[in-house]
Amino acid sequence: MPTALVTGVAGFIGSTLADALLDRGYDVVGIDNFETGRRENLDRLRPRDSFTFSETDIRSRDEVPTVMDGVEYVFHQAAVPSVPRSVEDPVTSTDGNCTGTAVVLDAARKADVDTAVVASSSSVYGSSEELPKVETMESAPESPYALSKYYTEQLALQCSDLYDIDTVALRYFNVFGPYQDPEGEYAAVIPKFIGLMLAGDRPVIYGDGEQSRDFTYIENVIQANVLAAEGDVTGETFNVACGNRITVNELVETLNRKLGTDFDPIYDDPRPGDVRHSAADISKARELLGYDPEVSFEEGIERTIAAFEQRHAN
Repeated sequence: MPTALVTGVAGFIGSTLADALLDRGYDVVGIDNFETGRRENLDRLRPRDSFTFSETDIRSRDEVPTVMDGVEYVFHQAAVPSVPRSVEDPVTSTDGNCTGTAVVLDAARKADVDTAVVASSSSVYGSSEELPKVETMESAPESPYALSKYYTEQLALQCSDLYDIDTVALRYFNVFGPYQDPEGEYAAVIPKFIGLMLAGDRPVIYGDGEQSRDFTYIENVIQANVLAAEGDVTGETFNVACGNRITVNELVETLNRKLGTDFDPIYDDPRPGDVRHSAADISKARELLGYDPEVSFEEGIERTIAAFEQRHAN
């Protein structure tokens, strides 16, 4: 059985990825320091015989190498998320995302890991009006978070050139799905809106609501990670999305329709660092990875609502 290390395993994406890898027959080692990860996300992983966990900070040059022994694939998901958070606290975002990535990749190449797949972000493109976003476009990160993600992917690609390790960087576009945290000041828009609307509250939109995103269901992201790790591509960056553009106003309309509610959103001032429009060209991932998003925005919303309603009922 191949062994995979998943950093940030207590996060939304990390825990879902670990679950999928276990289903695929991997032995999985997960690490997290719980600064942003949630302990309850490990509840469905801990009972599985092929899963082991270490409470480890990715910035620790003493601890990270100890979990690399025997690892063939590294899925680097750990990060300090959120554009607004990084604007308010750039030091924490830079330290966690840049230093942490450097430590993980350095330990991976010294341990003779076969492949490292790192999570980047669509935010590296900035607010250019050119759509869709193509990997060959010039990057223009406009927040400390976006800048740290650009560093993450560039360091990974550089490792492919300098060392004997295959690396792939995946630029995620607004990932959503079950187990995503709906609470907190920096919660992602879809879980936050669902949580508010299930509780009978109006969602808050920052700006006029005509800003658009390429919302991407979690299963599509898992597919891209597995293809990147198990394929023979190295030193490349890929968009991971559905290739569609949905405005935040349309998101609220969709949620109202699916939830059977009729909430008018509350509009507030735009947040600094947020880009206006985001949509991906996924042709490169289709061609080189064989990536083909299987779950549409509508189906993903339905699955996410069902999961949140179950949690809400419990």
